[in-house]
Amino acid sequence: MEKGHFALAYRNLQPGDFFTYGTYTQSVGGKDQAIKWRVLKNSGNELFVLSEHILDCKRYHGKSVDLKWRDCMEITWVDSDLREWLNDEFYNAAFNAAEKQLIKSTHCTDNGEGCPDTDDKVFLLSVAEIKDLSDIHGKDLRRAVGTDYAKTRKSDGCSLYVYNKTNKDNYVILDGEEVGCSWWWLRKQGNKPSRAFFVGPSRSIRSYGNNSIDGYGVRPALILILPRDEKTVEYGA
Repeated sequence: MEKGHFALAYRNLQPGDFFTYGTYTQSVGGKDQAIKWRVLKNSGNELFVLSEHILDCKRYHGKSVDLKWRDCMEITWVDSDLREWLNDEFYNAAFNAAEKQLIKSTHCTDNGEGCPDTDDKVFLLSVAEIKDLSDIHGKDLRRAVGTDYAKTRKSDGCSLYVYNKTNKDNYVILDGEEVGCSWWWLRKQGNKPSRAFFVGPSRSIRSYGNNSIDGYGVRPALILILPRDEKTVEYGA
């Protein structure tokens, strides 16, 4: 991708608008591609954004290829492997030094019973956030498809499960083709200490995802600080 600039003009982005920022592998065996973000809110000083696509597939907790979905364990967001991955491996892979300068450390609440608030550069949406944002953007915000890379089986055994049955409400039309949606994690601990909330392909919010499931996807969210003057920040490679 050619170099671009995150400029003062981004202050005019409105909820529902899209732009690219950072890069991540999105095809099988391909080069990194620009990440497409949806603007959730624009405060005038900050952009609250969500990746439009499911960028990867990870367990909420657990890294072993031998881990089965029944092998879930009690864990909260603060100690989860997924939180660690987002703020370390993904953060460092997706953003260069200049891009990182504009990523805010966000205070995250609504993380689940017994889980303290956290401060994260990259995070998953909470249950409260996805519900509130659905009022702004509509419930179709909850339906998402994964990249080809997210669907491939990784060394940890994870690969994104794609809906392929008969309920048409679980599909979207992309480039004239019908594409099955996928499940993606929220950060809040679920209805048991070994479970987490997730979003289903038909826009439902569920609380019973065993945190060792290897077929649910990741839609990173973050807050970008908007420049206050005419300075620009180069991004891309």
